[in-house]
Amino acid sequence: MVQLGELLMILDLHRQGLSVTAIARRMGRDPKTVRKYIERGLELPAYRPRQAGRPNKIAPFVDYLR
Repeated sequence: MVQLGELLMILDLHRQGLSVTAIARRMGRDPKTVRKYIERGLELPAYRPRQAGRPNKIAPFVDYLR
């Protein structure tokens, strides 16, 4: 995950004409990550709460166990 300051720096370096590889080296990130954020622009990723895992194995038998 890239912080807002890093995102702005990536976009600024890209505007200055640096290659994706040079930006990745300078930022210490993978080139694929840099390319993804350049393509996305200033749109920050929208994270949402994770879905609950699979149902409990005991769930079908809870009434019986009580």
